[in-house]
Amino acid sequence: MELFAKGHNGQLRFDGQTVTITREGFLARATQGRSTKELPIRSIGAVQFKPANALINGFVQFSVMGEVSVRNNNLGSRTVQAGQDENSVIVVKKQMPAFVALVDAVRAAIADAHQPALTVAAPDVADQLHKLGGLRDAGLLTDAEFDAKKSELLSRM
Repeated sequence: MELFAKGHNGQLRFDGQTVTITREGFLARATQGRSTKELPIRSIGAVQFKPANALINGFVQFSVMGEVSVRNNNLGSRTVQAGQDENSVIVVKKQMPAFVALVDAVRAAIADAHQPALTVAAPDVADQLHKLGGLRDAGLLTDAEFDAKKSELLSRM
């Protein structure tokens, strides 16, 4: 499912794998120029979301691995700086629902993408043969069943 959010100085589209920032319209061209930037989910390190309210605009900013970001914590400067950042989109209050849904989906995708891959070790053939011998010795396997399974295990080596 593709999510779309139109901001004050650009649009965001998220297809589950890539965030696309598109700059169209007068304000977008005035601040960034007409452009499209695609951010694969694996390259996004973090998402900063400052919600808009009735008095102050908010923003969505993506931190991309390998890019340097500059931060100034002066009052009101974060939103102004976000307007100049190519990885940010300014949000006004009426646009908030679409941005909240998109940001939540991107954060979930980032968490999934950065999970370590689970690897399952193949069982050791010698260990399996030892266990089979124990089953045979306990009378749970016949000699024929043991020999058949032993041949199958040895053929995998």
